[in-house]
Amino acid sequence: MNKILCASVAVLLLASCAKSYHVTGSTSVSALDGSKLYLKAVKAGELKNIDSCDVVHGEFHFAGLLDTVRMVNLFMDDESIMPVILEEGEITMKISAAGPTVGGTPLNDSLYSFIDKHNQLTNQMNELGHRQNQMILEGVDEQTISEQLNTEAARITAEEDELVTKFIEENFDNALGPGVFMLMTSQYRYPVLTPQIEYLMSKATKTFKEDPYVKEYYQMAQAKIGRASCRERV
Repeated sequence: MNKILCASVAVLLLASCAKSYHVTGSTSVSALDGSKLYLKAVKAGELKNIDSCDVVHGEFHFAGLLDTVRMVNLFMDDESIMPVILEEGEITMKISAAGPTVGGTPLNDSLYSFIDKHNQLTNQMNELGHRQNQMILEGVDEQTISEQLNTEAARITAEEDELVTKFIEENFDNALGPGVFMLMTSQYRYPVLTPQIEYLMSKATKTFKEDPYVKEYYQMAQAKIGRASCRERV
């Protein structure tokens, strides 16, 4: 009897010491009420469900044991809504017509500060189309329009590359580095090695290189280049 009691106490102590995550969410988007939300993460190259909950009267909650700090994505059905870092602490999510935000914990605060800066650059790039139309209406010749807007687009692209590269470098050894690397490379149909990626891998720490997603992506991209070289020699 004493052995059983001791074992039960030990289990309870281990459970109390285990790390956990807590997410409190709210939304002003009425269409989400009654919907089921999912937290999903990439595991072994596949998107897996980590947790799920229902939106009730504009509120939703996630909670569970935390085996490792990592980036996951909030989904409604098959639609990705926002990335979030699962870490210890009280994580808060807000979904509004203006867009989703996450905060309350150090890594999530850092992530959404980065996303806000990135969105500003995206908006600047989108604004170039409006400026082009305005310049046409003002009678500016096409060559001048092209030169000015191409120069501005190049500046914005360079700022975006610098922002992403610097952020990943500064976070090589935590979940933000591999997480943003995943967001960055998800735009490609298949793994490629851009100058930006080559630079990052040349500077990367062992922790970053050993991240499962980063490691698999880099190996697949290198293999693709190797196959292309073989075809060229043939």
